Amino acid sequence: MSNLMYNKMWHQTQEALNSLLDKESQKMSEPQANKVLVFQMLATFYINYVQIFRNMENVYDQIVHPQKRMLIRKVLDGVMGRILELKNEMVELEMTEFHYFDDILQDLKLSPQQLDVPIPRYFLKERLEVIKGREKILARILTECGLNLPNVKYAAKSIALEEAVKLIQIAERARQGRLRALFMKQIFLQECRAKEMKLLGQRLLDTRLAALQIQKVWRGFHQCKKTVKEREEEMVFLGMKPSPLFNEVSDAIVQSKQVTNLRDEVQLKHEQDYQEALINIKEDLKMLEGPDIKEHLQDQIRQWFIECRNLTGTFPDYPNEEDGGSALIFSNKTPEQVMEDIIATQEEEEKFKKKKKKEDKENKGKKGKKEKKEKKVGLKEKAMKDEDEEWKMSPSLFLQLMEEGNSLYKDMWLNKDESWNFPQDYDPELIKEEKRKELEMEIRVQVDELMRQELKNLKLAVNREMEIPPRQKKGKKKNKGGKGRRGKRGKKEKDLTADRTIESLYQELVEEGLLVQALKVNLSDYIGEYSYLGTTLRQVAIEPMPSLLDVRQLITLYGILPLGSAEVHERAPLVKSLLLAGPSGVGKKMLVHAICTETGANLFNLSASNIAGKYPGKTGLQMMIHLVFKVARQLQPSVVWIQDTEKTFYKKVPQAEKRFEPKRLKRYLPKLLKLLKPDDRILIVGTTHRPFDAELQPFCRVYQKIILVPRPDYASRYVLWKEIILRNGGELTNSLNISCLSKVTDGFTQGQIVQVIKDVLTERRLRQQAHKPLTAIEFITMMTNMNPVYREEEESFKNWYAKTPLGKKRVLSLTVGNKEKEKDKGKKGKRGKKKK
Repeated sequence: MSNLMYNKMWHQTQEALNSLLDKESQKMSEPQANKVLVFQMLATFYINYVQIFRNMENVYDQIVHPQKRMLIRKVLDGVMGRILELKNEMVELEMTEFHYFDDILQDLKLSPQQLDVPIPRYFLKERLEVIKGREKILARILTECGLNLPNVKYAAKSIALEEAVKLIQIAERARQGRLRALFMKQIFLQECRAKEMKLLGQRLLDTRLAALQIQKVWRGFHQCKKTVKEREEEMVFLGMKPSPLFNEVSDAIVQSKQVTNLRDEVQLKHEQDYQEALINIKEDLKMLEGPDIKEHLQDQIRQWFIECRNLTGTFPDYPNEEDGGSALIFSNKTPEQVMEDIIATQEEEEKFKKKKKKEDKENKGKKGKKEKKEKKVGLKEKAMKDEDEEWKMSPSLFLQLMEEGNSLYKDMWLNKDESWNFPQDYDPELIKEEKRKELEMEIRVQVDELMRQELKNLKLAVNREMEIPPRQKKGKKKNKGGKGRRGKRGKKEKDLTADRTIESLYQELVEEGLLVQALKVNLSDYIGEYSYLGTTLRQVAIEPMPSLLDVRQLITLYGILPLGSAEVHERAPLVKSLLLAGPSGVGKKMLVHAICTETGANLFNLSASNIAGKYPGKTGLQMMIHLVFKVARQLQPSVVWIQDTEKTFYKKVPQAEKRFEPKRLKRYLPKLLKLLKPDDRILIVGTTHRPFDAELQPFCRVYQKIILVPRPDYASRYVLWKEIILRNGGELTNSLNISCLSKVTDGFTQGQIVQVIKDVLTERRLRQQAHKPLTAIEFITMMTNMNPVYREEEESFKNWYAKTPLGKKRVLSLTVGNKEKEKDKGKKGKRGKKKK
């Protein structure tokens, strides 16, 4: 795709964003009481923003113009943040993490695949060198410590010579037996043919009959082959079977990959040229226009001195450097307006001080009375709110960012003629405009110093005035107090390793096994399918189990997007901790590694089993936590993983585990969460397959977001069987009934399915596929030794989730909603009776 096509795509996406921002500003200003309509509105905006996000991410990845990419990046971060805000609003409205948009997708004529939130490629692209460098260091430390040992295939045990001879003799006798059996079979067939010849006699000599027999056999074989081929073509035409070349990489795909790689190189070159131009153009402007700008500013300021002298009879006071210097004077105002503003501000300050003194005296006596009144009023207001609740959208931090980007696009790029810039290199005129402003600010600082001295000399020469030193503002005292407070806070957060480098701390954590190497797993490898009956089931008051695609989306929204973008992490609803709960084998560990892979994050393992015996004692534990979070902050983004996190919050520690002290981190985790700030891109992720063993209140206090990871449903199992068989070298034929296989394996987890496929598809079995196709029975027999996830276990997870804070709210909202419906039905019934 050429630059023109991507430019066109960008313009279309900006138009869609502009219209969406207009719609949102209209609808969000109207308060609404009907929750169903509110959810539909939020869901529609969410889906539209996801479509814009997909297009904008594609454009940002492929467009090569450096200045356009800066603007697109700004808008892209804004759209990402807005998606997270809308998701947060939907969660608060419906009291659940999982939402279903079947009916809305149908109205918008979109497929469920278009609802999948993409992961921006710039997360890894722009940090590729840093990530590769860190991986090399990690690999080196692991090899030096002997922790990165390769998977060695152990050799067979040495055996005695007599046993070896016996084994060879057995194998040789078996080979000779097979050859002898084949030879005997050939002799038997020859004898059978001789008998047939004697019985038939002269009939076999008739060539016409023989030819007819051969024709019948050949025609039957040919027609059978033709029928099979036509049936396959029909299935491909109907879309019920993929084409034979479906899995083969076409020339067009290879060429597109080459073009993409070339485009990446052009992007880097244009970015480097742009960065060089920023320096060179500024230097050129300094040489050519710098002296003129300096003279012009000096003339302006001198003119201001004279005009103020003529108006007021005295020379003005020069504005301080903190207030902006001479920039304050010439901010589109006349000298008279500037003088009036200065006098007005002084008067306002005096009035404000007097008012404050009066208010302080009055408030002292009235505090007690006000508190009592406020309590009564507060209770009344709550009662009123419960009766008439109207939903209002919470203020957004990303709408302004998107609107700024949109207005910049309209002013700068919408009607810009770029016929001269075919290679899409940087625009020098835009750089000149920016650098002129910067240069003017720098020169203004120098001019201000000169003109202050000149004003001082004028006052001495004309009025014989001595310069009065400026009074220290009261704000400075406050700052001193502030510094003192900060100092006290600093004492609480002591740096226990101030004398050590980050590299040494990094190495220590790797050697201790607390910083581990993440597996290379993409989120797309977590295979699943969309739930098509979610909305239908909820309408019938049945709470469906979430699908695997829903889980994948939540991992993207709560884990990957905030960790990947610093702008989004600072402004979006902050998620500091995440809990993945579900049966063993559903892919919780894989999701943790996928977060690290997609964002290039470090992985710290603080599982109870991993920290057992390391850094003993209270001081040792404090040191360990300090090391982990110091390195995590310095080398962010980072993921702190606590596997089997229920052990940290055990109700009762088993006798066998007491010596490992699994509850070491219980007291410290809430404190650590408080210390994490919006600019710390650190995510605490816990995984558990037995959450009911933990104390519920402290458990839920630590983990903000709880995601229930279910076993796969029929649709997900069907996709999983197909994908994993193909990835392991298997061939899908008519003899392999995937639908039957998916139905029979209801209750089995992804991990079990993957293990069975790997066990069946050995090298020997893969070689046999040409003459012996795969069948479902081969996989089913391998699964007989495995235990599925029974309904009782799934129900225990559901019941546990219903006790969590969000689960309780969801249950409460459902019960309240059902009661209201019953009341409405009762009222309608009474009205009907009266009419009768």
